[in-house]
Amino acid sequence: MSDLLERLRGRRWRMTSQRRVVAEVLSGDHVHLTADEVHARAAERLPEISRATVYNTLGELVALGEIVEVCTEGRAKRYDPNAHRPHQHLVCSGCGTIRDVHPVGDPLAGLPDGQRFGFAVSEAEITYRGLCPSCAAR
Repeated sequence: MSDLLERLRGRRWRMTSQRRVVAEVLSGDHVHLTADEVHARAAERLPEISRATVYNTLGELVALGEIVEVCTEGRAKRYDPNAHRPHQHLVCSGCGTIRDVHPVGDPLAGLPDGQRFGFAVSEAEITYRGLCPSCAAR
């Protein structure tokens, strides 16, 4: 059973067949899918699942903090099931592929005290951008 399914069971989240298939689609190798991609993959497993059910389920999972919406400029929102492990994102500027990365060191250390403007900074979100191997080869 996947980490996401285990977490949802631990929360006693009502696991309908539709919710289960959405969670299963999001589980695994941490590919960041759009809602339409989640729907397409879910429909392969459960043909009667509606787009509205997928969108509603994604919204519930975001509200629960079990998945994270990842927004990149000019692209559809993507959903990251790796919500409970600290990480950053590597985004392809060509095709929009997103990968989780785990840089070494404290990202907060990169912001000098003089640039904090009195904020008590508690977290940092860093996005690395570049071209994936497929886009770079074009």
